[in-house]
Amino acid sequence: MSAITYGPAVSTAPVVVTRLRLTRRGRAVIAVLVSLPLVIALVSMALNGGGATATSGATTVETVTVEAGESLWSVAAAIAPEASTADVVADLIAVNELSSAELIPGQVLVVPSRYID
Repeated sequence: MSAITYGPAVSTAPVVVTRLRLTRRGRAVIAVLVSLPLVIALVSMALNGGGATATSGATTVETVTVEAGESLWSVAAAIAPEASTADVVADLIAVNELSSAELIPGQVLVVPSRYID
């Protein structure tokens, strides 16, 4: 019986260290990859930039500060005595994004624009 052994080959050639060279095509690819997001951002801003334009003059906002003992119904009746109180309450809840009709003294409520004189 014979034994076969395997050993790593030792190279006698000197190791040559070369620098990575960027070719003209490589520079073009890098330039495209860097500039593409910038171009996309500029096009996106150009297409969406003109969407917000003012159509009217200054808007008047009126607020009411809730006092102790006041309810949403009493505030609604004071804001618009000629309108349906239920409608005014619904508008107050919608405009102020209230989760319930419960109010806290000192809370500031925005009055819907149709109830401002």
